[in-house]
Amino acid sequence: MAADPAWLSGAAGAWRIRVAAQPGAARTEVVGEHDGCLKLRVAAPPVDGRANEEIVRFLAERLGVARRSVKLLGGAGSRRKLFAVDAPLAAAVLAQRLHHGARP
Repeated sequence: MAADPAWLSGAAGAWRIRVAAQPGAARTEVVGEHDGCLKLRVAAPPVDGRANEEIVRFLAERLGVARRSVKLLGGAGSRRKLFAVDAPLAAAVLAQRLHHGARP
């Protein structure tokens, strides 16, 4: 069994995802991994929490959970962020959905 990605910790139902955000992009997408974080381009400016809201929307959509299941735990004003995700998914499934966009 492969090890969990460095940006993912926790267990099914209580995941923690470390994100490196690049706001102001043309569209929101995963562009890889960087320094232990899932790197995202974010189609929202870093103004009034809009980029954070867009990341919550993106993570919820990709993982097939309600937005209320995704919470920003830290890094609200930083490019490096920590999110909690309440999703009953195995680590491999979660990583695959984020990287490749497969939905339930």
